[in-house]
Amino acid sequence: MSLNESGSQERLQTILGYQFSDAQLLKQALVHGSADKACNQRLEFLGDSVLGLIIAAEIYQRYPELPEGAMSRLRASLVKGKQLAIIAKSLTLGDYLFLGLGEKKSGGAKRASTLADTLEAVIAAIYLDSDLQTAAKTVLKWYEPLWESAHSLIEKDPKSRLQEWLQAKHRALPTYHLCGTYGYAHEATFEIECSIEGYTHTIKTTDSTRRGAEQLAAKQFIAWLVEQGEEFK
Repeated sequence: MSLNESGSQERLQTILGYQFSDAQLLKQALVHGSADKACNQRLEFLGDSVLGLIIAAEIYQRYPELPEGAMSRLRASLVKGKQLAIIAKSLTLGDYLFLGLGEKKSGGAKRASTLADTLEAVIAAIYLDSDLQTAAKTVLKWYEPLWESAHSLIEKDPKSRLQEWLQAKHRALPTYHLCGTYGYAHEATFEIECSIEGYTHTIKTTDSTRRGAEQLAAKQFIAWLVEQGEEFK
């Protein structure tokens, strides 16, 4: 499906919950760099900032007692690529992308990074077509299902928890060694080994991103420490 097909533009706008005055903005937001030089990269750049402001303002209003550190962690969780990709999938954005032939054949329409970037571009398109208030109203409707479980996102990530615990114990900090990267660039798997001086135990994990593998390794190291009788709050 593409916006060139009859009625597809209207269907997508209905799904997004926003009707464009300038339909070309929406079309440009859906053009991947593999399809045309006039792609969505500039819109993506703007959308990243617009989304950050919208979510930061909503957190500020919803959680008046939340300290700055927790606010930052919650915002980071809500605007990270994986979360954006989930929202983009719920909006079926992948069905409307303009992709180059090679990108289309390699599954670009389902790639999380592509979907996340496209969602940011669409946000920028809505903002340029209207104003910040309208963009915020539209975006926050997409985010509405997430707020009920937002408290679980406020917790510190495993790497931060492990590092702070070790610092409090005056122990060496973890080392995350990249053992290897496997597969094609767009579907790479990263293998990370986590070790801590003073412990013979090591953890090896894999994930689709290096950061994800490091977080998983830290989480598993914490679980091992708890099994050894250590206490984590």
